[in-house]
Amino acid sequence: MTTKLAITGKSGSGKTTITKAFLNIIKQMFPEKSILLFDNDLSSELGHSFGLDIRNTIYGIRSGKHEYKTGIPEHMSKQEFIEWAMEDILVPLDENIDIVVSWFVGSKDCRCPITGQINDAVLKLIERYDIVIFDCEFDLKYLNQLVDTDIDTTLIIANPTEASAHLAKRIEEFSAKYAAGGQLGVIVNKASGDMPQVYELLKKYDLDVLGVVPFDESIDSVKKESKIVENAIKEFYFRLNLPQIKN
Repeated sequence: MTTKLAITGKSGSGKTTITKAFLNIIKQMFPEKSILLFDNDLSSELGHSFGLDIRNTIYGIRSGKHEYKTGIPEHMSKQEFIEWAMEDILVPLDENIDIVVSWFVGSKDCRCPITGQINDAVLKLIERYDIVIFDCEFDLKYLNQLVDTDIDTTLIIANPTEASAHLAKRIEEFSAKYAAGGQLGVIVNKASGDMPQVYELLKKYDLDVLGVVPFDESIDSVKKESKIVENAIKEFYFRLNLPQIKN
């Protein structure tokens, strides 16, 4: 059974840093589990944080612009071809960790067969892994246009400001129907100063706060990594609908 975690939020909220922190924590807790990082953000910043410029994407398969690393096998059905191509664009990061980039996605209003074929191929791909972490574009709607799959935990990354809280509420509303049955809540990121005031702000918008991450001035702006962020997430990880270490 694959566990699926989606990280959503406005660009600049710290999604990539949070995503990498969860990757490192899960890798430490469960080194034997296979993990797929799924970059669904148009900026493709997640790949860049590993020093990678990933040009082969799911969009490339859909558009026919993908440059394959090997020759295309003969005598395949269209579905088999798409599934083979999906394997071709996977980039290994570690022994049990891969990354795939979606980039642009097609609308589900499109009735062309490729829409369903891509959906089926992506489903087959993610179900091969123990854990999939989606770095999403704003909300779950964009991800759902690519693949129709249940999400176990959806985290909205919000900063401790009025504008960010208002936007987090909008993201929650947009994402709720796609997260149906799964956990959906807010992580307050880059927090500092008067936290009671922040909680009052989020309470005003009726947002479920699952955790708070402090602002780290020394964060690596290129690798998007921070031990302060990781340690903060470890403090509330037990509240999340994610694999837990059994005592």
